[in-house]
Formats: sequence, structure tokens, C-alpha cells
Amino acid sequence: MDSAAIRRRVGLGLAVLTGSGLLALAVPGTAQAASSTCPGREVKTLPFTTGTVHVYKRDGYVCALTIPDHPGRKQWMSVTVQARGNRAVTDKGRYSYHAGPVTVHAGHRCVRVSGAVASGSVASGWILC
Repeated sequence: MDSAAIRRRVGLGLAVLTGSGLLALAVPGTAQAASSTCPGREVKTLPFTTGTVHVYKRDGYVCALTIPDHPGRKQWMSVTVQARGNRAVTDKGRYSYHAGPVTVHAGHRCVRVSGAVASGSVASGWILC
């Protein structure tokens, strides 16, 4: 094997190791990063037995997501946001890290937020009025 072939193989090996190392560093932070996927400032936290719904507000928009207490395995989750006078917007399914984000334009209207993980759930009633 000539020296050029050896350099190519070593370079490929280093690229694979670097990529897998970066991926390993990125994956554990996924659950932590999920809580910041909504723009704006967090205005409400709705904890419940199996997770938490985080609610954010910015420029008349309200965004929410549900994060489970034990992320990493697929489980049924949902998050719903409804501005008063409008239809509810929902994201539901089997997720590993979070349901949502779901964003609605609320302006200065009240919103209703709910979320669920497995058998636990929470509903806010009308808030942010």
C-alpha cells in the first residue's frame, strides 16, 4: 500500500471519529435544548405527574411544548394551544423528547394550554389575559 492510500485511510478514520464524537456530545443535550425551541420568554410552566408544559410569549405569539420527566424513549405526548375565539392547535404522537412546539397568534387575547405524557396531563384554563 502506498503512502497516499495510507493517508487517505487515516484521514477517513479521523473524520469518522470526529463526526461520531460530535454526535455523541450533541445527543445528550437534546432534551435540554428542547425547552428553548420556542422563541420569546418563558411566561408559564405547568408541571404534572409525568412531565411539564412550557409556555413562551413573543410579539403577540404564544408557543408551548410538552417535555416528559423521563425523555429518551418513545411515549405518547401532546401539547395544545388555543387563543380565545380561535381553534386549538395540537401536536400529538409518540415522541422521545418533546411534543411541539405549537405556536398561535394570540395578540392580547387569553389562551388555553394543555399537555400530556402517557397517563399524566395538565390543562391551564384561560391564562395570559
